[in-house]
Formats: sequence, C-alpha cells, structure tokens
Amino acid sequence: MTNSITRAGGVAGLLLAGGGARRMGGGDKCLRQLGGRPLLAHVIERLEGQVDELVLNANGDAARFAEYGLPVVSDSIPGMAGPLAGILTGMEWLQEHRPGVNLMLSIPTDGPFLPLDLVARLAAAKMDGARIACAKSGDRTHPPIALWDVDLAADLRRAMEDEDMRKIDLWTARYNLVHVEWSVAPFDPFFNANRPEDLARAEVLAEGYLV
Repeated sequence: MTNSITRAGGVAGLLLAGGGARRMGGGDKCLRQLGGRPLLAHVIERLEGQVDELVLNANGDAARFAEYGLPVVSDSIPGMAGPLAGILTGMEWLQEHRPGVNLMLSIPTDGPFLPLDLVARLAAAKMDGARIACAKSGDRTHPPIALWDVDLAADLRRAMEDEDMRKIDLWTARYNLVHVEWSVAPFDPFFNANRPEDLARAEVLAEGYLV
C-alpha cells in the first residue's frame, strides 16, 4: 500500500468482519482457511495495491487480528446492526483519524477472488457525480461492495439512529448511485463463502487462480 492516505482524494479500504457468521457455524468467518491461508489474507492481498490504507471493522477482542497490523474498529452502533453499521463506523473513523481521505471502499472479508481493478472502475464510475458506486455481477448487485463518499457519515448516522435503518440498498436509494458490472465468466469475482460448502467450492475455484 502507498503512503498517500493523507492526501486529498485518497482511498481507504474498510474490511467488514463484524458479523456473527451464523451460516458458517459462528466465529470469525474471515479466519477460515482457504489454500492454507485465512480468507482475510486473500482479501487483503487482492486489495492492498488498490487502496492507500486498510481498516478492519470487527467486534470483540482486536488482538486476534494483531498479525495483520491493521487498525481494528468495532461497530459504533450497538446491537450487531449489520454491515451498514460497519460502513458508518469506517466513515466516522476516517473522519477522525484520516481527515484528508474522502473515499472509502467497503468490502466483506469472505470473498477471496476480488477483481484487481475494483477500485479503479468504481472510482471512474463516480466521476460523473455519483455519491456511491456499487459492484454488480451478472444480474446481482452487491450492496456491501461499494465506493462511498466519506462525508455521507452524518446522514447515515441519522438514518440508523432516527429511522432504525439497517438495509444498505434502502438507504443508498436516496442518493445518486451507480452500478458497475463485472463478468461472471469463468466465475463470479464476488463469490463469497457463507457456508462450509461454499468454502469447499472456493478450494476448487482457487486452484490455478490464487497466487
């Protein structure tokens, strides 16, 4: 990663790992192994050349992620409020600690095949005035995988506190949003491992793909 995070126009990456991973049997889904390494390590590897800095959103003891050397921030909205809470947390952390950064990429930590042009394409799509650029593959949108204007934080906090807003796509519908589509051939680059069987499939897909 570069050291340009403090310049105007920098892009920070927010790694979303605050969920309970119920479909995976609980625990930290991002620490499940794929190809002998945690899913989180694969995600970091795919993103570290695309952003200026990575921040990890995770609840509980931050020490379990110490080996990655990343800032670890827990949800600023209580009650396991979902990925929207993590997105708000990341925005507010950046406003406090990296005031020169105005763009934030949010990304779940269970997708090991992320495109290497993810940030470049989302950023290009935002240049026409969109406040948010969201990834899409095939006919499916991926609301947690998006590039956000950090200054949306105050609006998001009001929506979560005053309206009990929890669904990403309901909130983003209020803004100028653009979708950027990726091909699903030979497979979906936004494949995510929600269940043990997904992780087994990822092992097959990873052969010859992950480096």
